[in-house]
Amino acid sequence: MNILILHNRYRQPGGEERAVGEMAALLEGRGHRVEVLERISSALDGVTGRLRAGAGMVAGGLAPEAVARAVRSFGAEVVHAHNINPLLGPRALAAAGEAGAAVVMHLHNYRLFCAIAIGYRDGQVCKLCRGRNTLPGVRLRCRGNLPEALAYGAGLARQQAPLIEAVDRFVAPSRFAARRLEELGLHGYRMEVIHNFLRSSEMAAAPAHGAEFALFAGRLVEEKGADTAIEASAAARVPLVVAGEGPDEPRLRAIASRLGAPVDFRGHVSAPQLAALRAQAAFAVAPSRWDEPCPYSVIEAMAAGVPVLAARSGGLPEMTGDESVLSPRSGAEWAAAFALLWADDGLRRERAAAALARAQLLFGEDRFYENLMQVYELAVARRRRRVEAVAA
Repeated sequence: MNILILHNRYRQPGGEERAVGEMAALLEGRGHRVEVLERISSALDGVTGRLRAGAGMVAGGLAPEAVARAVRSFGAEVVHAHNINPLLGPRALAAAGEAGAAVVMHLHNYRLFCAIAIGYRDGQVCKLCRGRNTLPGVRLRCRGNLPEALAYGAGLARQQAPLIEAVDRFVAPSRFAARRLEELGLHGYRMEVIHNFLRSSEMAAAPAHGAEFALFAGRLVEEKGADTAIEASAAARVPLVVAGEGPDEPRLRAIASRLGAPVDFRGHVSAPQLAALRAQAAFAVAPSRWDEPCPYSVIEAMAAGVPVLAARSGGLPEMTGDESVLSPRSGAEWAAAFALLWADDGLRRERAAAALARAQLLFGEDRFYENLMQVYELAVARRRRRVEAVAA
């Protein structure tokens, strides 16, 4: 099967860029021909770039004919789209379908309805924008300024109907994300759930059984909840390593200093350095406050055989299991969980083995590939029926 992957890269690379790369490599490794057609938001800085981004949002994408040409020249049977805003848009998906490809769209977050994708603002989960009503995001300036908020609000509202019409199958990375997208307005529209995956080589043969510190790995932004981990570290006197950087770092350092928490801020670390930290960690923590669909940081910790304490939010409970989740904002609950796991080596070993087994079951490459092929087959069959209906 020939597969054309579409993706508008974000200004700040993250898990979605990784998902695109991992998926392309997996498909090529399984014998498919793959091309990746990307647009890059980081190239849209400055007044001219932002005007072009705004134009792309309102128009539903720019230069869709380039996608049609790519489909025809490559002979793509499936176009697998990830983020399409602001430069690709639903016009790219429609052009792909008109050129003869089935269209699959991977919804890694809530960007179909939310201008900032994460459905979180003012310290809490936000579901104000739903369906074609994107006015709350404009009124609240979720994009940071009125012109950009207007462009995204108008674009998202205008895009929904043509986008849904153009897509043969949607994919969400967790059951929670699928339910949330349906709640926001994508109900009854050919949704399949496929968790993110790791390659078999990234699955540990046995649990790590480290015992040196707790580990938080992620971008330092308020919605990730690193302050909850720091406060638990202070209360339980459990050493905490924070691996990551971001705009919330000064506030987090101030909290750690004020509480006298045993926290070591490591900043940005490379993938090998992070793997080494996991091997030393007694457990990993994911105290996210936004409804994360399926974060790689949790999958990687579980695949390394590291116990995980996660917030009871988003897709985290279905990833880790209910026994490993805590209330996102209960400092006492997190402190007690820190203290219990830190002190009980037997419990850590039990949780480590369970985490690895769960990772192998849910996040392996074979399971992902089989599920993805089923989605592609469903999409191709639907596209064929649509073509036949038009011909009739």
